[in-house]
Amino acid sequence: MKKLTIIVLLATLTIAGLIGARLVSNKKKIDEKNKPVVVSNAAIPVTVVEVTEDTVSQSLLKTGNLIPFRETSIMATSQGQVLKVNYELGSHVSQGATLIQIDNKLNELALQATQLNIEKLKKDVTRYNTLYAGNATTELQLNQTKYDYESAVNKAEQIRKQILDATVKAPISGRIVKKDIEVGEFVNAGTVLGTILDVSRLKVQVMVNEKDVYQLREGQKVKVSADVLSGKVYAGQVSYIAPRGNDEHSYPVEITVSNAGPLKAGTFVNVDFSQKSNERSLQIPRIALVESVKNPYVYVVNQNKALQRKITIGRELGDNIEVLGGLQSGDQVVTTGQLNLTDGKAVQISK
Repeated sequence: MKKLTIIVLLATLTIAGLIGARLVSNKKKIDEKNKPVVVSNAAIPVTVVEVTEDTVSQSLLKTGNLIPFRETSIMATSQGQVLKVNYELGSHVSQGATLIQIDNKLNELALQATQLNIEKLKKDVTRYNTLYAGNATTELQLNQTKYDYESAVNKAEQIRKQILDATVKAPISGRIVKKDIEVGEFVNAGTVLGTILDVSRLKVQVMVNEKDVYQLREGQKVKVSADVLSGKVYAGQVSYIAPRGNDEHSYPVEITVSNAGPLKAGTFVNVDFSQKSNERSLQIPRIALVESVKNPYVYVVNQNKALQRKITIGRELGDNIEVLGGLQSGDQVVTTGQLNLTDGKAVQISK
C-alpha cells in the first residue's frame, strides 16, 4: 500500500511538471507574437531646402560704442618736486592752461649764472676782435672765444627750455577724467599725471562690408540713436572712411556726433545710414533650427543621411535667419521631420 502511494505521488509531480513546462512555452510564443516589429533601417521622411545666398532686405544699420573725440594724457616733461596742481577730477580745462608747476629753482639759478657768463664772453669777443685787428692776438684765440660765447648762448636756450618744461600745460581742451598726482610728489620726465577727454563731440566707429561702403561718402549725414535714450535721434556725419579693408573685406567707418547732448562716451549706439543695404548673406528658414538661437544646430542631408551641423547665426530676417558659419551655399537643410532625427539617420526626402 505504501509503495502504491509513492508511485501515484511521482506520477502526479511528473504530470504537473509537464503542464508547467507547456504553459511557459506557450507564454514565450505569445510574447514573441505580440512583440512590436522594429525596423531600425527605416528611412524618416523629411523635407529640405537648399541653403542660398540672398540680399539682406534691411536698412543699412550698424552698431558701435561712442568714444571721445579726443583723449590725451597729461605728461611731465621734466623731473622734480610738484609745487602746484591746478585741477581736480572732473575739472574743465582749456588748451594751454597751466595744470602743474614743478620745482624749477636750480634751473633758474643755472640760467642766471649762464647769462652772466654770456655777458663776459661777449665782451671777450669784442676785445679779441680789436686785438686781432691790431695783430695782438692769434686767429685761434679769437675763434676759441667766439666758440665759448656761442656755446654759452646755446646752453642758456637749453636751460630756458627746461624751465618751460617744468610748467605742464593742457595739451587739449576738455575734462579731467583721471588725476594721478598730488602736491609734494616727485616726478620724472615721461610720468603720466592725468587724462583729459574732449567730449564736446563724440565719435563712433563701425565696420561696413565691401558692397555697402561704396555707397557712403565722407560728409554724409546719418542718424544716431541709443537704446538707453529711447525715441531720441542725434545728427551724425561720416567723418572718415578707411581706404583699406580688413581680411573679411570690411572697412572701418567713423561717424562724428557734434551735438551729442546727454550722450556719454562708452554708450552703445545704433547708426542709421538711411539707405538700403546691398549686403548678401547665407540664409535658412527659421523653422530649420532644431534648438533655440542660443544653441543652434540643423540637420543637413547628404547621401540620404541626416548629418547634424552646429551653426553660427546672425540677424533674424523675417522668417529667415542669417548663417555666419557652419553651412555653405548648396547644402540641403531639413525643415520638417528633424525632431525624429539623430546624427547619421537614414532619411527620405519628400517632394
